[in-house]
Amino acid sequence: MYNSKITGLGYYVPENIVTNDDLSKVMDTNDAWIKERTGIQERRHVVKGDGDTTTTMGVKAAKVAIERAGIDKDDIDFIVFATLSPDYYFPGPGVLVQRDLGIKTIGALDIRNQCSGFIYGISVADQYIKSGMYKNILVIGSELHSHGLDMTTRGRSVSVIFGDGAGAAILSREEDTSKGILSTHLHSEGQHAEELALIAPGMGKRWVTDIIEDNDKDDESYLPHMNGQFVFKNAVVRFSEVIMEGLQANNLDVSAIDMLVPHQANLRISQFIQKKFKLSDEQVYNNIMKYGNTTAASIPIALTEAWEQGKIKEGNLVVLAAFGSGFTWGSAIIKW
Repeated sequence: MYNSKITGLGYYVPENIVTNDDLSKVMDTNDAWIKERTGIQERRHVVKGDGDTTTTMGVKAAKVAIERAGIDKDDIDFIVFATLSPDYYFPGPGVLVQRDLGIKTIGALDIRNQCSGFIYGISVADQYIKSGMYKNILVIGSELHSHGLDMTTRGRSVSVIFGDGAGAAILSREEDTSKGILSTHLHSEGQHAEELALIAPGMGKRWVTDIIEDNDKDDESYLPHMNGQFVFKNAVVRFSEVIMEGLQANNLDVSAIDMLVPHQANLRISQFIQKKFKLSDEQVYNNIMKYGNTTAASIPIALTEAWEQGKIKEGNLVVLAAFGSGFTWGSAIIKW
C-alpha cells in the first residue's frame, strides 16, 4: 500500500480585475454591501475574446504544477478535472487538457461536484495511487463563471460572489505511509439539490445574455440560483462535521491543525469555522477577498498561495474542507 503526496502546485487567474465598485455601475449594489455579506473586495473575470476558457486556464495552472513537481508531462498517468463550467456540454475538459498538453493517451476523468470538486478529485486520485494503479496524477479545478452570471440587479445576490480561475496539483506515489494524504471524506445530500443550482444548460461558447435573447428573457432557469441563508446554515454544520470526521479518523485533535484551507465560498463561513475551532489567523488561509468564489478552483488556488507564501511547511498537518451545490461536501487530511 502506498500513500499519495502533493508534489507540485500551480494556479492561474485572468488579468482582468473586477472590483465591487465596478459591479455597482451595472447593478444596484455597493462595496460596503458586498464586503459585509461576503468579505469579497474584487474578483477576476475573463474578457470576451481573450482566449481564456475553463480548459485553457486549467492547462496554464497545470503547467506550473508539473514544473514544480519536477516531472515531465509524459510522467503523468491520469488526469482528473473538476469543474461546473466546462467548455463544452460534452466532451469534458479532461480530454482537452490531455490534447493541449500533448500528453500520451492516458485516461481523463471529469468530476461535476461543484465547490467540492477538487476534494472529490483529490480523493479519486489518492485511491488510484494507493492501489498502485498510477504513480503521478494531475488534478485540476477550473471555473469560468463570468459568462453565465446575471450581471443585473436581479442577479446581484449570486453574481457578486463568483470569479474565474484555475488551480492544479500533481499527486505522486509516496512509500512512507505516514506522509502525504492521510485520508479523505466525502458526502452528499441530494434532497437540497435545487437550493444552489443552475437548472438549464449550458456554458459552452455562448454567453448567458445570448441565450436569454433567443429565449424567454424572464426564464431564470438559465441563471444560477442560490438560497443563500439556507446554504450558509448547512455549510457551517457540514464544514464542522467533515473536518472533525477527518481528524478523528486519524486520531488527531483540532490542536494538531497547522493550516486549514477551506473552500472560499464566503468569508463569513470561514470566520465562523475558525472561531468554532479556536484557530488563529495563521492557521486558516483565505483569499476570497481577491478572487471571489472560484468553486472547484478555490481550494487549489488558495493552497498554492499558502504554500508559495511559506505558510505550509514540510511536516505540517494541512486540512482541506469544502461544501457546495449538490449538496456535496468533503475533507482531506494531509501530512505535508
